[in-house]
Amino acid sequence: MADYTIRPAIPSDGAFLADMVVEAANWRAGATRPKPTVFADPVSRGYIAGWQRPADTGFVALDGDAEPIGAAWYRLFAADTPAHGFVAAGVPELIIGVQPLWRAQGVGRTLMRSLTDAARAAGYARITLSVEHGNFAHALYRSEGFAVVGTRGGRDTMVRVLG
Repeated sequence: MADYTIRPAIPSDGAFLADMVVEAANWRAGATRPKPTVFADPVSRGYIAGWQRPADTGFVALDGDAEPIGAAWYRLFAADTPAHGFVAAGVPELIIGVQPLWRAQGVGRTLMRSLTDAARAAGYARITLSVEHGNFAHALYRSEGFAVVGTRGGRDTMVRVLG
């Protein structure tokens, strides 16, 4: 197993979380959506704007040298400014990104489990996410209890009941 640790995300992690939004957008091998292109989308900007708001919760994975390698966090969105995985006000949306060299080594699963445990402890009944069609992470999400509840614009919205 790879050598990494998980710690809670802090306000100064905003720039790294932005990098992880870009990694998530570039999930395809050879994808080259640069940061300005990713953040031209207001929804992508919404995943990190003003990090860390009071309801924001997240975790950062660190390699053996304590360098960040991945992150997962959730945010609440309003009905008038929904994100890609929006299902209802009061249901947090999970965002996750892992650097390519660290994918398929359990980092994403560990981050996701930490985050869903935190959401459950915070009293949330469900958590949602959005995944593009064809993304290999779809299988991970299903294995962690997420189910597709809608499809729009080449993306599936998935929800996990936290009960």
